[in-house]
Amino acid sequence: MRVFFRRTRRRQRSVSGPTCYRSAAYHPLRPWQVRERGFRPTPFGRRGLDPQEVREFLDRIAGDLAVVYDALAQSRRETDRVKDALRRWQSEQARARNERGYDR
Repeated sequence: MRVFFRRTRRRQRSVSGPTCYRSAAYHPLRPWQVRERGFRPTPFGRRGLDPQEVREFLDRIAGDLAVVYDALAQSRRETDRVKDALRRWQSEQARARNERGYDR
């Protein structure tokens, strides 16, 4: 019985990176999702939160998320550029080594 539960627990885990453990159902919020999020009106008149304040706050969060996603995309582009440069350099070094007759 323990083996069954261990296997079940293993199947539920999802690893999206070497240090990031999240369930398969987790999806990060996108700016448009925050902007489109609505809240039900509160019963009994003025009880609850001010809808205008909630909307302003959600717009602020969406703006912050957009900045973060843009920075992440820029970082990934830079990483790709550096990896490509490294590959080119390694290829040039290997070609030069072969032309000089060095074998490893």
